Amino acid sequence: MMHRLSRRSVSAALRAPATRYRIAAAAPISFSTPIPVSAVESDNSTRWYSAITGGKCNTTRHSSQLNLKNDLFLGSRYESTAAASGSGNSPPPPAEKYEYQAEVSRLMDLIVNSLYSNKEVNASDALDKLRYLSVTDPQLSKDAVDLDIRIQTDKDNGIITITDSGIGMTRQELVDCLGTIAQSGTAKFLKAVKESKDAGTDNNLIGQFGVGFYSAFLVSDKVVVSTKSPKSDKQYVWEGEANASSYTIREETNPENLIPRGTRLTLYLKRDDKGFAHPERIQKLVKNYSQFVSFPIYTWQEKGITKEVEVDEDPAEAKEADQDEKIEKKKKTKKVVERYWDWELTNETQPIWLRNPKEVTTEEYNEFYKKTFNEYSDPLASSHFTTEGEVEFRSVLYVPAASPMGRDDITNPKTKNIRLYVKRVFISDDFDGELFPRYLSFVKGVVDSNDLPLNVSREILQESRIVRIMRKRLVRKTFDMILGISMSENKGDYETFWENFGKHLKLGCIEDRENHKRLAPLLRFFSSQSEDEMISLDEYVENMKAEQKDIYYLAADSVSSARNTPFLERLLEKDLEVLYLVDPIDEVAIQSLKSYKEKNFVDISKEDLDLGDKNEEKEKVTKEEFSRTCDWIKKRLGEKVANVQISNRLSSSPCVLVSGKFGWSANMERLMKAQTVGDTSTLEFMKGRRVFEINPEHPIIRELNAAFKSNPDDEDALRAIDLLYDAALVSSGYTPDNPAQLSGKIYEMMGMAISGKWSTFDSQLSASQPPQTETLEAEVVEPVEAGSQK
Repeated sequence: MMHRLSRRSVSAALRAPATRYRIAAAAPISFSTPIPVSAVESDNSTRWYSAITGGKCNTTRHSSQLNLKNDLFLGSRYESTAAASGSGNSPPPPAEKYEYQAEVSRLMDLIVNSLYSNKEVNASDALDKLRYLSVTDPQLSKDAVDLDIRIQTDKDNGIITITDSGIGMTRQELVDCLGTIAQSGTAKFLKAVKESKDAGTDNNLIGQFGVGFYSAFLVSDKVVVSTKSPKSDKQYVWEGEANASSYTIREETNPENLIPRGTRLTLYLKRDDKGFAHPERIQKLVKNYSQFVSFPIYTWQEKGITKEVEVDEDPAEAKEADQDEKIEKKKKTKKVVERYWDWELTNETQPIWLRNPKEVTTEEYNEFYKKTFNEYSDPLASSHFTTEGEVEFRSVLYVPAASPMGRDDITNPKTKNIRLYVKRVFISDDFDGELFPRYLSFVKGVVDSNDLPLNVSREILQESRIVRIMRKRLVRKTFDMILGISMSENKGDYETFWENFGKHLKLGCIEDRENHKRLAPLLRFFSSQSEDEMISLDEYVENMKAEQKDIYYLAADSVSSARNTPFLERLLEKDLEVLYLVDPIDEVAIQSLKSYKEKNFVDISKEDLDLGDKNEEKEKVTKEEFSRTCDWIKKRLGEKVANVQISNRLSSSPCVLVSGKFGWSANMERLMKAQTVGDTSTLEFMKGRRVFEINPEHPIIRELNAAFKSNPDDEDALRAIDLLYDAALVSSGYTPDNPAQLSGKIYEMMGMAISGKWSTFDSQLSASQPPQTETLEAEVVEPVEAGSQK
């Protein structure tokens, strides 16, 4: 079992980059002890409890606290003057004093600054090791003590007792495993298993580094290890302090502390870390980090039973009741809560990913999803799989039914949606795109690997070949899961998915070239033939004309704007479908894809549009007739346009303004202008090339052609060209540089068009009618006498 005690602030001298690590190396130690029964039981019996202990050594204290020397210790032994307490008249055997042996110089500095940034302990390996060895040597488990882990706390004194009923340690193993830093008993055990004929068992042991035990000094001033191995008749006690360069080992002589098998680890917490001794906090940590450890973990918790107790009667009421014997006496009671302490199973949830997918129901998957990720609704889909081969891991992935962070927050990969376990021990959910790319950050799930080390840091995740392989397979499984939603009979499921996470997939088209073939079939767009319901690229390809070679698209700010643009006129006449890209990210995503099923994406708002119906003879005649007119229009417009050409995309509009082949479209230019930190110099460069296309069949263009031939300097004709350009600018989706000037031109042309049209008619009508004399009504005035007032 491994539970992580969240990090407290460390002194400035110890601060290093905040990379997160997990190491729960379980040395071949395991703890167990008989203790008095809980307060609920009144007899003098005893019962076994076990708690956990770091199978291997755990430490992240600064080297100065342990005063490790730089040189390699030779394991000198000294007799301690302190006598261990014992029973009986004969003095107990003296404790022997040992120097720590370090296989790496200044190793404690390395542990503090590199291996640990959290406070953890582990005991699962001791139980695993006993269970394995008992198969070949049944005498090891003859005491018939259940394999479990128990944690008891004393919050008043700041003491945590962690006990397991595992393999325990002999005196020599204490010296070898706890006295030699970076030497792992678990690693030695695994090596022996591999070399034996019985090799081939599952490698689920956690500690393989030999430093996990010493992390106890992160929170403890003193650590006491009491251990009893079934290989030995004696029980030994290892004791070490954080500020000492040595440790002591003595034989346990107190009968009250004797245990049949296992190890008991006692942590005497530092003043600032005594909060870890609170029972509720320990329970929460165990549930978070060791919920899926294969052995039961019990924590010592306060409980309560509600009982009804009698209440003493009021003397006055009792006297009245005695006077009236006929009234039936009713005893008064009240409810009270009786408090007591007892063991409570903390890790009762079985890892769903370790079960056979065929045996897990949809309801169980949904329940696990809601409980693990605090969700209230069922997921849209789930995927449970096991990957074997050069990298082995198990995983359960989910696609949520709704976006929890809002539809616009697609650039933050730190969502804590993926929980990484190593051998069923929770490691971290704080990743920055190491397991999933950010465009798939909405995917939730658990990943359990046996190949990763427990000290998984950001650097290890970024550089590990194992992680790269895991990431690739997780992404593929996610695409399979999303594809399954898109192919579901219930189309509403994928509509819900696309509404919430469609932008994420479009972002993937921009960022993940390797998975374009998986992303493209999942995309959805409106089109000129499907304005109310989105279609897939596969559906578009199926509807393509036989002679159609490309996939046409048009970027706009809405379906309505795209529908009324002049770029569509000839394509609609030819019944060619055009995709409407109405999301700001759509155009960049499609340009990143470039093609789909060997068909290129073509923007119909850019120059050199080929609709596959060229008539070279007709084009030659038209070009000869209008070439000089095009030059005349270009001369008038000057630097506003790069060129004036005959259009093959217009049917009812006189002209249109298209962008250069490699420049921004009108939609992209609008988006770039809206950026608050846009580069104006880049904006000018990219929008510089615009091509003015004219429709030679339109009456206005024909009139301008006639005007050029008769009088190319006519002011009305030149003003018409200016107004034509401004009108094309607006209809093509561009923003006029001077809207007020455009309005003035429109007013001027309107004045010319309607000048005298209605005023002449009114004057003629007035002249044709004879003048009429107005009859005035006489007013009657009453006479008033002089000097009187009215």
